[in-house]
Amino acid sequence: MTSIVKIAGWVFAYLFLILAPLFVLLIGEVPTGSGFLWDFSMALGFTAMAMLGVQFFLTARFRRVTAPFGIDIIYYFHRYLAILLLVLIFSHYLIIRLTEPEALMQLNPLVAPWYMTAGRLALLVFVVMIVTSLWRKALQIHYDEWRILHIVLAVTGFLLALMHIQGVGYYINAPVKQALWTIYIIFWLWLIIYVRIIKPWRLLSRPYRVTRIQRACCNSWSLSLQAEGHSGIRFKPGQFVWLTLRSTPFQIKEHPFSISSSAMKTEQLELTIKELGDFTRTIGTTRVGDIAYIDGPYGVFSVDQYPDAEGFVFIAGGIGVAPIISMLRTLADRKDSRPLTFIYANNHEDEIIFKDELEALKCCLNLNVVHILRDASNSWMGETGYVTESLLKKILPEKRDGFQYFLCGPKGMSRSVQINLYRTGVSRSCIHFELFDMV
Repeated sequence: MTSIVKIAGWVFAYLFLILAPLFVLLIGEVPTGSGFLWDFSMALGFTAMAMLGVQFFLTARFRRVTAPFGIDIIYYFHRYLAILLLVLIFSHYLIIRLTEPEALMQLNPLVAPWYMTAGRLALLVFVVMIVTSLWRKALQIHYDEWRILHIVLAVTGFLLALMHIQGVGYYINAPVKQALWTIYIIFWLWLIIYVRIIKPWRLLSRPYRVTRIQRACCNSWSLSLQAEGHSGIRFKPGQFVWLTLRSTPFQIKEHPFSISSSAMKTEQLELTIKELGDFTRTIGTTRVGDIAYIDGPYGVFSVDQYPDAEGFVFIAGGIGVAPIISMLRTLADRKDSRPLTFIYANNHEDEIIFKDELEALKCCLNLNVVHILRDASNSWMGETGYVTESLLKKILPEKRDGFQYFLCGPKGMSRSVQINLYRTGVSRSCIHFELFDMV
């Protein structure tokens, strides 16, 4: 119930932040305008502006905000809100174009008022930002380069939109409205400064050093990090952090990775990383002694969220084992005796990460490990294919009501397993999954 109250509270706060400017602008004398469509267009514009400001808040990674939802959900919310934001801005422009075209004045920036040109440029910037975000991989934009481009476009579009609103002056000419609107502007600018200056500066005082780099399997590596000059971080098993490696936090080269070490051993962090993307393909070149910075922990994908569970079922694909092994290692260190089942799917046998350790964990945990391979050799004696409904019915414990289920893997696999779990009678409220493609 507490989580529901927190979620409802943050949803209400979000709606307040994006709608409050509309009510503020109605205080005192209101411009006569040109009818309903004109005023509706203005409302769309101000709502989009408020949403844009809150977008900076969503990506600031405030733990109290992300805790009830999980930061992966927040980032997906941020992504889809950006599309809605663009629709609102374009609708604002389109309504005026269709109903009051003379209000848009000259298109030529050499003769058009500066604030109208600023508005048009803001719209163009937002289009470029959305296109490069949704189709980054298709456009072959390196992730680190895209991060910098995305920030520059977001801040530029935001400032251009502010210039447009201030220059037009519609609805904000009264001193009280100017004061309230200025407060909003200061709040938004503070968010930008906090995320890009204050927070990285704080991370600089809490560095880590790489103490070990070890190949976990054919294309995955385990990276051990030691806190330097501080006590490190306390985390829940299954959570993740943002890693900046061989760089400073100011250079915007951070990447999210699940912690794979036990939460009972906080003197060192272990991250298990697969060579998948622009940054991770170079992880094997990391050297002992390299400096790193950690922002976290984040996430609600943890057994600690459900202390009263009768047992746990873990289902992972490939590198999705990272948060699962953290939970298993932690449960082993705590000498937890509850029944555990781990279904681990991979393409080939040589891709199984922590294979020997998983076998060893059976000795200190009430653990059943089931490996399943898509492309198994003739000598493979285990399960083959996919995590199907029939496989789940065969493996899952007969009494399933008191268990919690954790899924981590590629989107397609996660979606399929969720459906198959529903079909076996598992309640939706007992299924928890980590969104694999968050960035």
